[in-house]
Amino acid sequence: MKVLFFRPRPHKETIGLQNVMICEPLELEYLASNLESKGHETVIIDMILEKKSLAYFLKLHQPDVVGLTGYIAHVNVIKDYARQVKAYNPNLPVVVGGVHAEVNPEDFESEYIDYIVRANGIRTMMDILDSMEGKKDREALPCVYRKDGPMAEKETEFNYLFPARDKVNAYRKKYYYMFHRNCSLIKTSFGCPYSCKFCFCRQITDEKYFTRTLESIVEELEGVPETEIYIVDDDFLVNRERLLTFCDMLEERNIRKKYLIYGRADFIAGNEDVIRRFKEVGLRAVIVGLESCDSNELVDYNKKTNVKINEDAVGILKKYDVECYGTFILGLDWKKEDFKALGKWIKKLGLVFVNLQPLTPLRGTELYEAYRDSFIVREDEYEKWDLAHLVVKPTNISARKYYWYTIVLYYAITVNPASAWYMVKKYGLHDTLKLSVGAFKVNLQYFKKLIQGK
Repeated sequence: MKVLFFRPRPHKETIGLQNVMICEPLELEYLASNLESKGHETVIIDMILEKKSLAYFLKLHQPDVVGLTGYIAHVNVIKDYARQVKAYNPNLPVVVGGVHAEVNPEDFESEYIDYIVRANGIRTMMDILDSMEGKKDREALPCVYRKDGPMAEKETEFNYLFPARDKVNAYRKKYYYMFHRNCSLIKTSFGCPYSCKFCFCRQITDEKYFTRTLESIVEELEGVPETEIYIVDDDFLVNRERLLTFCDMLEERNIRKKYLIYGRADFIAGNEDVIRRFKEVGLRAVIVGLESCDSNELVDYNKKTNVKINEDAVGILKKYDVECYGTFILGLDWKKEDFKALGKWIKKLGLVFVNLQPLTPLRGTELYEAYRDSFIVREDEYEKWDLAHLVVKPTNISARKYYWYTIVLYYAITVNPASAWYMVKKYGLHDTLKLSVGAFKVNLQYFKKLIQGK
């Protein structure tokens, strides 16, 4: 069968990180390689980068099945894509998957969507195609969502073929993350062993955590032509012995890449030798969930760190010239003084790159029910649940002031001569200007929210 996969373009209301990063659709590349091993034909269309319509590609490729995937902010976009597919051909099956579909499959219920994958995406997609070919009974597919149906058992191993990266060769040179140009993605573990109250990651794997073998990971890296590698694990810095062995294997096989990873501050602070060793074999940057400059807030989030640990972690990364991308949660009870305090602390640490997110109680997290009565964004306005919109009513200031203080904080950290000169020296004028243009587009969206006051 011929399967046409679409990666959706974000809704115009979504505050778009695609202005500063566009990464390859790794989940679709995995589907492509494994489906083709079973004799199917696949095509991937990245609508973030395409100018032509959905109907154009449907007519061009004449698929037997259409697959759609995305996150919470894409729900309404995906439903609209499905509507367009059925307008083109009412009998063309539409399959929807992705992490949001696995945790909250009911959000995708639609007359235009035939299958919602609620677990084990690759295996389930194979089963769906088998059922279409009469090899399996559709009603017996365990991981296809049915209203009031049983929960699906999720896999705790990942033994699949490597992703078919060639399927997006037409787009590959346009994939990047910040200053990491021509960046390829790799995933080495699933879930997270920690339990932060705000985090959605543990819900995706039913709070289980498991890893791929190092041999499999290194073998995949050997086949990736790009130098820039973004390891998209929820947390790559978990087991020090595993990491040291990984570094040894990279060195032994002469694999020379540059790595961007996610990592916790407490691991970095407590394992300086691992950071030093990883730097020797290519560690370039770490996205660190610092979250707050207030230890009491860190306790409330069940982060199991404190301000001193955060400061030590940033200091270690600076010591070994590893870029720190700090992520922070803006409290819903904050006043002007809290925004100023965070800005002062960030400047003290010397951070240049930050992501500021209003506390967002996603459905499935521990915080969801606690804030549900205070939502100022409807739950079906999925495009605004992007971890950038304010979705809960602030308790001490207006929404308009909240957006204004967020904008001021961003500008205080990044739009100043010292930060600009740092970026130009380290990454060059061209890339700095390109990133600045993207950041300006994001700020325009924030200014729109400021004017609207919501």
